[in-house]
Amino acid sequence: MPSTPRLPAVRSVNTGRAVTTAWAVKDKPTAIEKRPVEGAVAVHALGVAGDEQGDRQHHGGRDQAIHAYAREDLDVWQERLDRPLRDGVFGENLTTRGIDLAQVLIGERWRIGTVVLEATLARTPCRTFQAWMEEPRWVKRFADEARTGVYLRVLEEGELSAGDTVTVERPDHDITVYAAARAYDERDIDLLHRVLELPGRAAKWEEVTAKVATQLGRA
Repeated sequence: MPSTPRLPAVRSVNTGRAVTTAWAVKDKPTAIEKRPVEGAVAVHALGVAGDEQGDRQHHGGRDQAIHAYAREDLDVWQERLDRPLRDGVFGENLTTRGIDLAQVLIGERWRIGTVVLEATLARTPCRTFQAWMEEPRWVKRFADEARTGVYLRVLEEGELSAGDTVTVERPDHDITVYAAARAYDERDIDLLHRVLELPGRAAKWEEVTAKVATQLGRA
């Protein structure tokens, strides 16, 4: 008999403390090294309890409170890089399974445990991530793939844990987080204007749209 598909779930919850290290860009503190934690973990408006962000200018905040990455995508990179990649190695707070993150819509909501999260943005890789991975041209390679993971804001605080199922509630539009990120790369101002019309979209989209409009001479 065919196997029953597994429900979308959290495979691991990962946290890390900010440390100062010589390999990070400009010797800035970084908390990219995250490790799975056991048991129920509290989630507050700015992220997972016990987790930190080293560079708060570019990481964290309400619209980037939690970063999720799919185990399936880690497996793809594991094969391509020919090296083991554990849960949390990309600095993600939630390692998921059974969710195609390339299809996550802006404003999509995830109910996990007693927590409600909302998808906001795609991850933008940085040079610290490249230094951490020790892979040549890693920023470009990672950005060129539709496997960057998604950022989520916390709508309802509570607790979640590894093994919790993810109940997905999708909004009534078709704009994925990844498509919106590509719109910036491809200077698709029309799609970016559509993003600005979405209720609850992250404030960063205003900055992104204004930048593209200036580049196109349409500011």
